[in-house]
Amino acid sequence: MRMGKAFILFCILVYSFSPAGLAASGKMNLNVKSAILMNADTGRILYAQNADRQIQPASLTKILSLYLINEAVGKGKVHPGDYVRISKKARKASGSRMFVEYGTSVQLEDLIKGMAVVSANDASIAAAEYIAGSEDKFVAQMNIKARELGMRHSCFKNSNGLPANGQTSTARDILKLSHEYIKRFPDALNIHAMQFYEYNHINQHNRNRFLKMYPEVDGLKTGFVCEAGYHIVVTAKKDHARLIAVVMGAATHRIRTRETKKLLDAGFRMLDNETRNTVVPSGAPLRDRNNRTSDR
Repeated sequence: MRMGKAFILFCILVYSFSPAGLAASGKMNLNVKSAILMNADTGRILYAQNADRQIQPASLTKILSLYLINEAVGKGKVHPGDYVRISKKARKASGSRMFVEYGTSVQLEDLIKGMAVVSANDASIAAAEYIAGSEDKFVAQMNIKARELGMRHSCFKNSNGLPANGQTSTARDILKLSHEYIKRFPDALNIHAMQFYEYNHINQHNRNRFLKMYPEVDGLKTGFVCEAGYHIVVTAKKDHARLIAVVMGAATHRIRTRETKKLLDAGFRMLDNETRNTVVPSGAPLRDRNNRTSDR
């Protein structure tokens, strides 16, 4: 009888800390179109809400662009100190910019910082043209890489995320991309964590407000287009545990901030409670619960 009660308690705890348990229990109901949360150390999905809903990715697109740029640097095809000639197309980019001028030469490392910190659309086009010869060729490489990463519900039409017909992704796909990006290029977080970036005497702040308000946060990227709403990918590390949260489709940037904070707070509480309260019934075989995942 004692053994039976212990086993029942164990099952309740497992369910409570599983993604299905968290969602079904009503502990989390975010006011956004979609969201997903991962324990980056294990790959375990802690929470998902409409995670496969297709949405315009906006500037979250730049994470994939930065992935390809970092990959090209790692393979020695290009170097951070290379000078990139700015085209008319890059100069005319709308939206967020670092204000590069047509005909000037800008170091690739400056374009990378512009993309990561101030979400510069002009920098994205310039870097894409330099890496692949044209933005169209670069976008073709983006879609190949997306398929390699298992982003099955994503299609990209440009390098910066400006609105384009047929350009869509999902919270789950963006999570897969972000997780692999951080694993493969961990030093990139040093740039994503910069709160300000100055180019050509213009100082702009990082649009990721969590860098100021949430000490554990060290990245990653925000995005916004009118049709889709406000997005963010946030990664935070606490006590050797790293979370990655993707929130897409908030109605305002304040709602995005509030709901993302809820997700991070709940995620760290969940990991803390899981560490403290794991119950293994007497005589039951030990198992690594961190190997479980609902990401299928």
